[in-house]
Amino acid sequence: QVQLVESGGDSVQAGGSLRLSCLVSGSGYSVSSRSSAWFRQAPGKEREGVAYIGGPAFSTDYADSVKGRFTISQDNAKNTVYLQMNSLKPEDSATYYCAGGFSGVWDDQRRRSANYEYWGQGTQVTVSS
Repeated sequence: QVQLVESGGDSVQAGGSLRLSCLVSGSGYSVSSRSSAWFRQAPGKEREGVAYIGGPAFSTDYADSVKGRFTISQDNAKNTVYLQMNSLKPEDSATYYCAGGFSGVWDDQRRRSANYEYWGQGTQVTVSS
C-alpha cells in the first residue's frame, strides 16, 4: 500500500514563504519512476493542479497562477516531493494535496486529478493580508 504524507502547511503573512513536503512510502513505490503533482482546494472551489513533476524527462510544469513563485522538486533518496512557495498571496490559501501514481500521457492529462492514483491527506496553508 502506498502512502503519501504531507507536511509544512502553516499560517503566514502575504509575501512570505513555505515549503511543503510529501513523504511517499510503501509497496516499492519510488518517486524517481512515477510522476507527481501538487493540487490545492479552497473552500467552495474545485481542486486545481498547482505544480507537476514527471514525464520522460522529469520536467516540471506549473499553473499560471503560481508560475515564477512556486517550485516543485523531489529528493529521490528520501522518496519525497517538495513544493517551495514564495511570495505567497491570500488567494493561495487552501488545503494542499500531494498526488502520485500518475497514469496517462504526460501532456494536459497531468492537470486532471483523476489521473493520479495516490493522494495524501492534505496540509493547510493560510495566507493573511
